[in-house]
Amino acid sequence: MIIHIAHLYYDLMNLYGESGNVKALKMQLENQGIKVKIDFLTITDSLHFSDYDFIYMGMGTEQNQQLVLKHLLSYQKDIKKAIEKGTFFLITGNALELFGKAIITSKKIKALNIFSFETKQQEMRIVEECIGNTNIINKPILGFQNRSGVISNIEANAFLTLTKGTGHSPKMKKEGIMKNHFFGTYLIGPILIRNPELLKYFVKQLILELDSNFKFKPFHLTLENKAYQTFMEKYHILI
Repeated sequence: MIIHIAHLYYDLMNLYGESGNVKALKMQLENQGIKVKIDFLTITDSLHFSDYDFIYMGMGTEQNQQLVLKHLLSYQKDIKKAIEKGTFFLITGNALELFGKAIITSKKIKALNIFSFETKQQEMRIVEECIGNTNIINKPILGFQNRSGVISNIEANAFLTLTKGTGHSPKMKKEGIMKNHFFGTYLIGPILIRNPELLKYFVKQLILELDSNFKFKPFHLTLENKAYQTFMEKYHILI
């Protein structure tokens, strides 16, 4: 079994070490005896979404975000088809904004229009640790956000319900997008390293899509589990 991963815009959308999400996923898949092939793709490459089992894109500067958007617009139909087919997507940070209808700065910039939300860029940045609940795993998800965008018209199928923040910034109660196997969230961290149960979820689901009878080996996430537990205890979150 080989799992094919596309790391989109690894050079432009990799603030805060977000490539760690792909590294963590690869390591845990290989620990299960699965071969992993990663294609590192950027704006000089042609994108073939049907070739991949898992597609990842992380956070970038606002300038890089706009460069990426120009490249992605010609693949709108392919992206929609991949989401409907059930291809796994993990989209973190402001990469999520690209999948809405528009990004509003001093002007309204057309985005991919995959989902119905719009993003408005504000002068004040939202910078804080956050904790939220999701219905795909039974433990809270933690992450960091550093963004100027605020999403409106979030759909009913939000990824997270935010329950706690460490700052005083205005927050969206519903956060991110989840549809089929598309998961988008503002939370960075990298989120898969900081949330071992979420990492295990993606590893298991990716494998089970290809082999529903796969026999899993024990996961070795001692350090990740300890870091997660320490953070939760610090903020008095019961897990």
